[in-house]
Amino acid sequence: MTPAPPSDAELNTMIRARLAALGIDLDQFPPGTAPDPETGAPGRDTVLASLRSFMRGTVTSLAAYQLPAPDGGAGPALSQQRAPMMYPSVSVEWRR
Repeated sequence: MTPAPPSDAELNTMIRARLAALGIDLDQFPPGTAPDPETGAPGRDTVLASLRSFMRGTVTSLAAYQLPAPDGGAGPALSQQRAPMMYPSVSVEWRR
């Protein structure tokens, strides 16, 4: 059974909590959807709608991503691969 997707109110609560933990207060944006005429800052409802869209689309795709299994038929739990490096020789020496 797949879990029910969160409602807009639940996402708003989660978004506000995560941003508050970072010190960002969405109440600083102008209320509604109209941008502030002086600063051009988007309206609070527009910001929340954009963040909800991001959470429903991008975060779901990122959470479902799994690294490809390496050669040899190992399962996805063993799919640890070397990270690409700009200067791999530095990493190779200390592993010898």
